Amino acid sequence: MSHSTDVSKHGRAPSQGWDSGSGVSPTATPGSQEAQSQTSETNLAEVAAPPPVYDSTEKPVQRHEYFENRPTDRDRDSQSQLPVGKNEPSQADDTEPRASGASLARKTEKSAGARLISKITRITYIVSYLILFSFLGTLLRMTIECLTFYPGSPVNTSVLWANVGGSLVMGFLSEDQELFRFEEIEAKLPDSEREDGTRVAAHLRAHKKTIPLYIGLTTGFCGSLTSFSTFTRDVFLALANDLPVPIGQYSNISLFASIPDGAHAPNGGFSFMALVAVLFTEIGLSLGGLFLGAHLAIGVSPWTPSLPQHWLRKFLDPVAVVLACLSWVALICLVVLLPNYPLQSTLWSSELWRGSVLFSLVFAPVGCLARFFISLKLNGRIASFPLGTFTVNVGGTMILGMAYSLQHASLLGSSLGGGSVIGCQVLQGIMDGFCGCLTTVSTWVLELSDLRRRHAYLYGGVTAVVALCALVVEIGSLKWTRGLATPEVQALKEADFKTAFIVGRRAQLRIWQDHFRTGFDDQTPNLDMSG
Repeated sequence: MSHSTDVSKHGRAPSQGWDSGSGVSPTATPGSQEAQSQTSETNLAEVAAPPPVYDSTEKPVQRHEYFENRPTDRDRDSQSQLPVGKNEPSQADDTEPRASGASLARKTEKSAGARLISKITRITYIVSYLILFSFLGTLLRMTIECLTFYPGSPVNTSVLWANVGGSLVMGFLSEDQELFRFEEIEAKLPDSEREDGTRVAAHLRAHKKTIPLYIGLTTGFCGSLTSFSTFTRDVFLALANDLPVPIGQYSNISLFASIPDGAHAPNGGFSFMALVAVLFTEIGLSLGGLFLGAHLAIGVSPWTPSLPQHWLRKFLDPVAVVLACLSWVALICLVVLLPNYPLQSTLWSSELWRGSVLFSLVFAPVGCLARFFISLKLNGRIASFPLGTFTVNVGGTMILGMAYSLQHASLLGSSLGGGSVIGCQVLQGIMDGFCGCLTTVSTWVLELSDLRRRHAYLYGGVTAVVALCALVVEIGSLKWTRGLATPEVQALKEADFKTAFIVGRRAQLRIWQDHFRTGFDDQTPNLDMSG
């Protein structure tokens, strides 16, 4: 988690001229319009974090910045209150005529209006990308969970591979320097800075982190593909000796099925080993995926194409706004209008994807947008402890614990929680959609890799322990007092199998009775008795 701080050949760390964790270009002053426009999303860990690995081909560029070096909200407030410099005009030295003052006021109003319109347009594009990529991330995560939950699987925590995949994409995007390399931005640099490769790379890297598509891919797709709340739920189930194990034919396996009696661990000591195994496997492989993605970005950089900036601004950004609105409305209409036949709850049954998955997609953008704005508000408070990511991960885990308890409670009526099929599907949608997108593993491991070692262990340990303790209180109090009941969807599936078996046996019995009653009479004339 710690990085060595290499000093350039000029005798000082390049971070003195540019902070790679801040996302501000080297030519932007604290009070300039460029700095103000670029610091709007620097509280996001996906934007503020430096690249996760060291690229030796970019010496003397300092690549191993720490996450704590980014400016906090207090630093920005102190910079905004700096006194007026000697070369800047003041009201006392204003000798311009009144006509010039009026024209200057009109220009100021126009520039302020243009900045406001640009800010609203930018936020609209970012929100649209977050909505679209939350759909894709949630759908891909649930698909990976179904694909990796099979008899004989080496790892029973199905969300593991979604977390690893999202962390890999996050590492690639954080380290990549070619995909969002725009020649138009490089051409606007002064000739003196264009000759300095260090400042050019710093400027392009800072501009990349202000692109709405980049924020949508990192915060939206990677954050929605990974789920810290589901990972913590698996940790608790391992501790409680209730982690689902797929047993039987693959076509009959259900995500809602309770663990068979023979699959339980012998005693609590084995549950502790399962707890440690899930923690080490999830965190270790997710960090490995992050570093692997960064190494892939460095390895394929000579062949990575650059996206055209004009195509992004004039075509892709407006199309994303339309697609985001239409997709969300269409999903809500599908949930309301499509019929629901709760006959099966197996992994690939149409009823499961028509019910729980659609509800998950409806709730997914709400969780993703909440994580985005909470991170903007809180991540800049403490440099060594990303408070926004901690809040969404712990809060989302607590909401998942509440929904899981309601879904598995046996004393609820038919109108709440797991007592009805629709209630069970809504709660599953909240857990997989809202909580899955509200919490994130990709951002969490990116922060762990960029924090100093002491801060990383403190931040990661506090997040994991607090989230697990919340589930112990919420789900554990129900499990160890009254027990966890089978959700209504799975209960209906088992009841339907029993009913179908009984009806089938009765129908088969009637067929044999009719056969024995009429079969010999119909076949007697056809018998050849001539000898």
